[in-house]
Formats: sequence, structure tokens, C-alpha cells
Amino acid sequence: MGSYQSTFTIKRLWIFLALSVVIMFSTLLWMGREIYQVAPPIPNAVVTSSGDSLYTKDNIQNGQNIWQSTGGMQQGSIWGHGSYVAPDWSADWLQRESLILLDEIRRNMRLPNLEKEIAEQAHLAALRSEMRSNTYNPDTGIITVSLGRALAIRGVQSHYDKLFRAQGEEYLKLRQDYAMPLHAVLTPEETHDLSAFIFWTSWSASTQRPGKNITYTSNWPHEPLVGNTPTPSTLLWSIVSFILLLAGIGAIVWYYAKQYDIWRDDIEPENGLAKTDFIDTATITPSMKAVAKYFWLITALFCAQVLLGILTAHYAVEGQGLYGLPFVDYLPYSVSRT
Repeated sequence: MGSYQSTFTIKRLWIFLALSVVIMFSTLLWMGREIYQVAPPIPNAVVTSSGDSLYTKDNIQNGQNIWQSTGGMQQGSIWGHGSYVAPDWSADWLQRESLILLDEIRRNMRLPNLEKEIAEQAHLAALRSEMRSNTYNPDTGIITVSLGRALAIRGVQSHYDKLFRAQGEEYLKLRQDYAMPLHAVLTPEETHDLSAFIFWTSWSASTQRPGKNITYTSNWPHEPLVGNTPTPSTLLWSIVSFILLLAGIGAIVWYYAKQYDIWRDDIEPENGLAKTDFIDTATITPSMKAVAKYFWLITALFCAQVLLGILTAHYAVEGQGLYGLPFVDYLPYSVSRT
């Protein structure tokens, strides 16, 4: 092997940079295209089996805009993307809807002749069949849900209506736990549309892709009630990527250690290592002293930035306080609203 300079010439470094950029951006563009092509459909309407309309496409899209206007990714998350102070709304809706629907299935699907555990397994199987079945009609753009599921959807919507409108002490305390802004309440129409959007994200997370046994979000978020568990490919590629990462780091370290003695001369400065510290003999000029004012100003601005960061971070985590100190009390507000 040659020296460092002969191994890593300017031409070779430019070629390496160009190839890296082409490969990485080609991968990103290809993956972006795939994600766009297989994105979950936004339905024209969500209707019950009896023909009643629950949500429209306009409700869902307007609900997304409302979610973004209320803080979006800083106030909870969707499909795991965003802040984790408030819940992941997709997962929250999915679990609440599943629990309500499961209770409805238990009431309507009585199996007195079976053991309790076997009967519960039958109820869970019925729940998963209901939640994972893809009833989206690509010709009409309509999602059809059963009357039982419609009941569960309305139940979760009622919960969200009270939460986002701050109705009652229970929901005021829940908003405090979620660090939601105190006065950021919505109108009934806005909560309806926001519920439509969150329902659609939950529907996408629990509904299987046509011809496949995974959901539109590859079984994310995790919810055992509806069979949302990691797929074998997810586990496999997680292991493979981890092994490749360690192998790549190991190869770089091995190559550097192997070449270190050969490259030692290139690492040292041309005139050798310094024998003294030239700063010790430097003369401080008036212009250098004048620059000190600039550094003091920058230091002050940096400290102000840190303090503002602390303030905004704690308001994001605590909602209305700083290190547990309540700057705004919930009780007067709750009394006035109730």
C-alpha cells in the first residue's frame, strides 16, 4: 500500500463523493416514489352498512389542517412522527376503538357453551377480522363499516370532542397530563373534522393492504388487540442493518489500524511537531482586545438562547409550568367553562 496522499488523491476523493451522493439520493428518490405509490388511500366517504355517513374526504383533509394548526407534531404524534408528550393519536384512537368494539362483540356474540379463554379468543378473532378487513372500494372511494364499528367510532369521537373542547374536570386534567395549551380549544365542527383525520390514520394502521397480510403502515403502531405486531421482515432487516453497521465500522477501524504505521509520516506536520506554544509569546494588540466585546455579546446571546430553550422545552413537557411551578392554574379556568 502507498502513502495516504497516493491512496486518497483529490480525484479519487471527488469520485467517492460523487458516487456516494448519486447512490444515496437515488435510494431516497426511489423510496420516496414507493412510499407515494403505496400510500393509504384517503376515502371520499366513510359510511355505515346502513348508509349513514360518518366522515367525508373534506372532513379528513380539513382535520389534518386543524391538527397542524394546533401544534401538530409538537402536540402528540401521528404514526409515531412527532412529540411523545401527548399520545400517539393513531395508537390512542386504535386502542380506544378496539376496546369499545370488543365490548360490543362480547355483548352480541355470546358463547356460553365455551370455556372463558376460548370464548375470549373467538371474540378477539372477530375483532381482528372486523378491524383488519379492507372494505375500501377503489371504484367509489368509500369505506364501509359495520354498525358495531360505527358505534365504536362515535364513542371515540365523543371522547376526542370532550378532550379537544376541554369539557369537564376529567378532560382538563387529561389535557394537563398531555401538556396541551390551556386555551387552545376547538369548536364542535373542528373536533369532528379532527376526529375524522385521526380515525383515518388509525384505519390505515389497522387495515390490511389489498392482497397482503400487513396493514398500510406495516402493522404500526403496535397493538396486539388487532394483531399489529412486528412483521418477520421488520425483525430480519433490523438485525441485518445492525450487523452491516457493525461490520462497516469494524472494516474502517481495521483498515485504519492496518495503515496507521504507513500513514504516520503523512499525519505529522511537514515541519514536525511544535516544540513550544506560540500563544505564550503572542502580543495582545488593541484590536484583539476590542474583539473581546464581541465575544461577551455572543456569550450573553448564547446564555439567553439556553434559557429560552429551557423555557420552551418545559412548556412543551409540562404545558403550563416550569420545573413544576404552575404559572397558570387550571381550576379557575375549569370552573368558568363548566
